[in-house]
Amino acid sequence: MRFVTVKTREQQGVLMTHKIRDLLVRQRTALINALRAHLAEYSIVTATGPGGVNTLTKLLREEQDAPPSHARAALSSLVEQLGALAEEIDRLEVQILEWHRSDEISRRLATIPGIGPITASAIAAAVPDPGQFRSGRQFAAWLGLTPRPNSSGGKDRLGGISKQGDGYLRRLLVVGATAVVRMVRKDPKRQPWLAELLERKTVRVATVGLANKTARIAWAVMTRKEVYAV
Repeated sequence: MRFVTVKTREQQGVLMTHKIRDLLVRQRTALINALRAHLAEYSIVTATGPGGVNTLTKLLREEQDAPPSHARAALSSLVEQLGALAEEIDRLEVQILEWHRSDEISRRLATIPGIGPITASAIAAAVPDPGQFRSGRQFAAWLGLTPRPNSSGGKDRLGGISKQGDGYLRRLLVVGATAVVRMVRKDPKRQPWLAELLERKTVRVATVGLANKTARIAWAVMTRKEVYAV
């Protein structure tokens, strides 16, 4: 049985800010998907990413080949909501960044490749006592980043990751690992071991493996009270 370490009021507040930001980001994604789907009905399709969304909103305002006036009015409400969400997300991220800069543990965590201020502050606030974990592997298992055992007939087999524990922290670590994998695919010299792993495993497996390693490094950085050094 693992007992939960009591968090300070400040740490609870930071985690609440993270959760609200995550909710708004998911709402923004839903609005973007809705805007794309509706405009696609009028053969208005653009590239994915922020640039594509900006192009969609620009095309929506143009008169030529644009949807009918009543459709534009309805879709304009989505665009207005996207703008309001973007402003609120930026405001929350400023608050998170301010706390990150004031917290020593969060600053140390941000020295690890694949961990930025958002992930660092979330880990620092969610794990007030890293000593509750005996090892980095136990911390990674708490995040659901370790393989799920599936033994049968006296043979040990490992399945996919368990996905147990804090899903928000796990998602942040996987997103950070995805960015590192993308850079290594362009320049294998950045992390030769990861480049070698990508030659043997799929990108998804390598990404989760890197997230697992990052979690273990994060535990070591927190327990040893040191910055990350290659």
